[in-house]
Amino acid sequence: MTDGLYIHIPFCHQICHYCDFNKVFFENQPVDGYLDALGEELRMMKEEELFGEGPLTIFIGGGTPTALSARQLEKLLGSIEQSVPKGRLIEFSTEANPDELTPEKLSVLAEHGIGRLSIGVQSFDEGLLKKLGRTHSPGEAERVVEDARKAGFENLSIDLMYGLPEQTAAQWEDTLDRALALGLPHYSAYSLIVEPKTVFYNLMNKNLLPLPGEDAEADMFAMLMERMAGAGLHQYEISNFAKDGYESVHNKLYWQNRTYAGAGAGAHGYVNGVRYSNHGPLKKYMNAVAEGRRPVFEAHEVTPAEEMEEEMFLGLRMTEGVSGEEFLRRFGRDVHELYGDQIRDLSGKGLLTEENGRIRLTKKGIFLGNEVFASFIG
Repeated sequence: MTDGLYIHIPFCHQICHYCDFNKVFFENQPVDGYLDALGEELRMMKEEELFGEGPLTIFIGGGTPTALSARQLEKLLGSIEQSVPKGRLIEFSTEANPDELTPEKLSVLAEHGIGRLSIGVQSFDEGLLKKLGRTHSPGEAERVVEDARKAGFENLSIDLMYGLPEQTAAQWEDTLDRALALGLPHYSAYSLIVEPKTVFYNLMNKNLLPLPGEDAEADMFAMLMERMAGAGLHQYEISNFAKDGYESVHNKLYWQNRTYAGAGAGAHGYVNGVRYSNHGPLKKYMNAVAEGRRPVFEAHEVTPAEEMEEEMFLGLRMTEGVSGEEFLRRFGRDVHELYGDQIRDLSGKGLLTEENGRIRLTKKGIFLGNEVFASFIG
């Protein structure tokens, strides 16, 4: 049984220069055949009683789910409804691109019970959007928020990025100004990570990717936290900010080390102590489903030691931190017995603090999170 369901739509009309997710150009792809296979995979999951009977979250990601036409979205959402009754859902989210989220598609999403939109804005600077390979304009991003509200969506989030090639503090501040002027209940903001097999990676290897540098990126992160707090949004995870009651329930499943199924090409899941990934290439994924089997490419049974490590480095991403009491209940081990040396060392460096039985990152620790997380691995 699982607490969440992630569904992957791998199609994009434009491949962004920083993206390393499983994706393909939309044109000349077997989109409808893929949606048929995805519906069949969900049916297999239902037959295996993978979704249980308790509360469930669904998150549709990509790729770009809104690359689908309104008719194709209808088909996708209809398949989901056949396997997961709406009454089970405590959160139903999808990612969206500003220039693809038409009023017709918004209507389809609303009619089928999607209540939360995560819109990939990334920047409100025209030049930076072009460098990223994005196809929307700043004005389109602002208009689509207005359109979504008219369609009845209240639970809206936008993604932003900083540490971009040649990005200045002034550009970042302007993006934050325009983002916060929208008055949204949730914002996600990520520093650029240059991943292999991306356009940016190839440019970096040729010394053609002028990044701001670690100090400038840290200053942007500090500005982000200050501005979000000033707007009444609390930082519930390193990169996520929300008004009370608007945290992403699905994404918290990941950080709380809870279970989720993954459906679609290249999707990942964590069910019954096993982390797995599906075939990424569309043909291999669709062939597996056509043969009547789950399209799993590889699976790894998580050991108790790995599960406890994950509890620490995932849980510490959240500002509520890791509960010693919950750790003991879940694993039957005292967190200090296992990780006392790491906790003392990191606390001595001013990176961790412990209050009311919860171990948390300090403000300094938030800036050096990767150093903290690495201490609990292996």
